[in-house]
Amino acid sequence: MKGLTNTLLRETLAASRGGFAAVAVFSLFINVLMLTAPLYMLQVFDRVLTSHSVETLVMLTLIAGAALLALAALDALRGTILVRIGTWLDGRIGGPVLAASITAAVRKGDGATVQGLRDLSTLRTFLTGPGIFPVMDAPWTPIFIAVIFMLHPILGWISLAGALLLFGLAFSNEVATRRLLGRAGGVSVAALHQAEAAVRNANAVEAMGMMPALVGRWHARNVEALALQSGASMRSGGITALSKFARLALQIGVLGTGAWLVILNELTPGAMIAGSILMSRALAPVEQAIGTWRSMIAARGAYEREREQLDESAPRGQAMPLPPPSGRLTVERMSFVHPGAEAPSLRAVSFQLQPGETLGLIGPTAAGKTTLGQLLVGNLVPRAGHVRLDAMDVAQWEAEDLGRHIGYLPQDVELFGGTVRENIARMEKGEADAVVAAARLAGVHDMTLRLPKGYDTEIGEGGAALSGGQRQRIALARAVYGSPRLIVLDEPNANLDGEGEEALVKAIGVLRENRVSIVVIAHRPSILQTADKILVLRAGAVQDLGPRDEVLAKLIRPAGARGRPPDADRRVREP
Repeated sequence: MKGLTNTLLRETLAASRGGFAAVAVFSLFINVLMLTAPLYMLQVFDRVLTSHSVETLVMLTLIAGAALLALAALDALRGTILVRIGTWLDGRIGGPVLAASITAAVRKGDGATVQGLRDLSTLRTFLTGPGIFPVMDAPWTPIFIAVIFMLHPILGWISLAGALLLFGLAFSNEVATRRLLGRAGGVSVAALHQAEAAVRNANAVEAMGMMPALVGRWHARNVEALALQSGASMRSGGITALSKFARLALQIGVLGTGAWLVILNELTPGAMIAGSILMSRALAPVEQAIGTWRSMIAARGAYEREREQLDESAPRGQAMPLPPPSGRLTVERMSFVHPGAEAPSLRAVSFQLQPGETLGLIGPTAAGKTTLGQLLVGNLVPRAGHVRLDAMDVAQWEAEDLGRHIGYLPQDVELFGGTVRENIARMEKGEADAVVAAARLAGVHDMTLRLPKGYDTEIGEGGAALSGGQRQRIALARAVYGSPRLIVLDEPNANLDGEGEEALVKAIGVLRENRVSIVVIAHRPSILQTADKILVLRAGAVQDLGPRDEVLAKLIRPAGARGRPPDADRRVREP
């Protein structure tokens, strides 16, 4: 299904062509009205000053004033249309861009980033701001030059040579700055991600004195980005200054040549002034394009990154909605390699889980347990093999459709700014009965009622108003909300006290009775009492799989019976 979201981007830009066409029509009339000043000067010098007619001067002035008012009105309307296009563009693809950013962060495993939204803002600002005007006005350059040719061929040739010179300078600006600005953009994004990571982990940074080191690392990258940007700006600034000099010199040249032609009686004084104004107007779009080159380069880079991210994060979707699954989970020789890694994180993992069964997943650190959990819920796509919910590969489900049947408690619990009710209901409004039922199942109903406003209590960004145990229990309620058929719990008792762990065990018991398939990734052995099966992972491969008591008996067998026990043994026996 690659390209569906990218198609949305193309279709959105294509749908906005009508608005841009209207802007182009307004630009046509605006550029025609730009002839007001040269025509006014032509008539004043060649008719009014020779005839001394005050009536003609008044009439010409009124006509010119009306034309300029019309020009101002059209310019304002053009700006209004562009603003509305920008608003529509943001509303149409802003949501998919954020969704693509979230999906990219999950699949690439490089942490959360909203660079896609920044790129959208950059693209929108260019398309709906002054940066687009040179593109709209540039087609009128040959027309203005043609009018100058009509005044006198020599003036026309000078203007044409000037336009070609400025176009050449614009091209040289592209060649001189494109590579530097591209590198600067990449380094700036890396520095920004580094800063975001530091802010997300502010408590650890402050507590362990990591701030100087992190600030130093960010500063080094930021200095590198600024150096690249400064180099590009210096090159662009030099070309911009040269273009201004060239335009002013050409304007003086046209005036001087025009004066010479007036002396030779080959040109009127009014035509001389009109030719100078027209040449300035003809070359203005080219000069403006040079001045806004950085924004044009930034918009182009933003578009390319946006297209790439949307393409990589295209929906996995299916043609027809499927009925709710029973919860039968089948993993078939599944392997996975993290982006940039050489060795696989998981190798040929296979197992089955029937509705109502609970699988305990254990193993040493870096065995691949969390990665396996992410694969089971469809966050990651296997390099080989399949994860099937009933008979359907989870990689082929539409994410939103699959999410209704999945419950997931990640290792790093994250709540969102809002109320307890909203967080349990997965940030939807949620029916009160369903929210309370999930809270009761997770054992957080009584705890929630003790909060200042009960279920309507605002918990702050990340659940800052709650303790670690409270956040984990609310996250558990979120996982069981909506009667999912498969639930994956990654270290669900990591931050729980005795009461919370007891509630967790009861919740798993109720879920088993409701024939929900459960996978529990455990480091603390107490939770393993709820498991029907145990799967031991080591170095990404299945070391052991079988009934709970049988596997645990192997793990706790004295070391003398079969050599030194594996790391997994020691974890299970930890108090």
